[in-house]
Amino acid sequence: MRSLTFLLGIALVLSGCQTAEDGLANTPTTTASGPAASAIAGDLSSRLAEQVPPAATTLRLKSDRSEFAIALEAALKGWGYSVITDPAAKADKAVELAYSIQGADGQLMAQVSTPSIALGRVYLASATGATPASPLSIMHKN
Repeated sequence: MRSLTFLLGIALVLSGCQTAEDGLANTPTTTASGPAASAIAGDLSSRLAEQVPPAATTLRLKSDRSEFAIALEAALKGWGYSVITDPAAKADKAVELAYSIQGADGQLMAQVSTPSIALGRVYLASATGATPASPLSIMHKN
């Protein structure tokens, strides 16, 4: 009886190590299109403006010309930032702005970061836009 209990315990522990075939993909979806891209870019740009004042701030954005990159550039300009996307352009005091957007389980995790701060949030995307699904995460870097 003791060995049966022991074997059942081992089987239970090992069954927790199995993963389903329909789990998360190894390659995250990195696209946000149309209204969702615009809504996310607008939200993150406004939150960045709260942390890094747009007056006299020039941002260098390495754009991949995706819908999200185009929407982010437009939203940043709308908040008063000067945005440089040309890698050959000279701007001594330009602040590098990196961004990423990844999808999993019907949600999108978007992040923008400078050398001094990173902002991130999870969104629920729909055909008409995107709504925040988590609080804003703010990380100050030293």
